[in-house]
Formats: sequence, C-alpha cells, structure tokens
Amino acid sequence: MKRKASAEWQKGLKDGKGTITTESGVLEQTQYSFGTRFEEGKGTNPEELIAAAHSGCFSMALSAQLGELGLTADKINTTATVTLEKLESGFSVTEIHLEVKAAIPNATEEQFKKATENAKTGCPISKLFNAKITMDAKLETAVKA
Repeated sequence: MKRKASAEWQKGLKDGKGTITTESGVLEQTQYSFGTRFEEGKGTNPEELIAAAHSGCFSMALSAQLGELGLTADKINTTATVTLEKLESGFSVTEIHLEVKAAIPNATEEQFKKATENAKTGCPISKLFNAKITMDAKLETAVKA
C-alpha cells in the first residue's frame, strides 16, 4: 500500500507560502506558511499533520489491541502533541505526547495499560519517529446504552 501527498512552496522561508494536497482529496490546496508553523497564522503545518496522523494511527492500533483481548471500545479519544525545538543541529521534533481517554466496557486497568503500551510501540506511525514518545492514558467509565 502506498499513499501520496504533495506540497508546493513559493518564495522565501518567511515571506513565502505553500499548499498541501493529499491524494484522497481530504486536503486540497490547504495553506501553510512560516506563520502557521512558527507563529499563530491560519492554516496547517507539518507538525500538526504529524500529530493528526499519529493520533489516528494510535487509536486504530489500540482498537486492534483491545480486539485481541476480546474487548471493544465505546470510544477512544487520542490527542497527539508534537514538540518542535531548535537544537544546535537545527530544528527537530524532539517529543510526541499521546493523551488517551477511552471508554471500554468490562476492561480492567491492567488490560487497558497492556493494550495502550502495545499500541504505542506497535502503531506504524510511532515506528517512524526518532523522538521520545510519551503517553497519559485514562480508562473512563463505559457509556451505557
């Protein structure tokens, strides 16, 4: 399986701007710039897209891990925070923190901890990073129908 996205950049670093487009069409000429990356401009940036990819991948990986334990989540909510820092060697993603909240009927804390740790290390996006990945995971009371 292969997935594609493309980016186009025009002009200099600080005065330039770019767009990102995904093959699926979910992002179509989505604006990004120096301002959206290093300040608070309107648009996206590479780190935000990495956070979106990691949170989505982790949630799916956790669902798979729970399935192996015979459990199904009512909901899994994952927020990924990507830290970009300027080091002596230049800018680098130095950390990704996952904040996980899940409602899983009949799950024990032990099962939840095992599933989240396995998902954190097994998620294909997690395997991409040469960054420290940390996580806070909270098992919520299951939603009753």
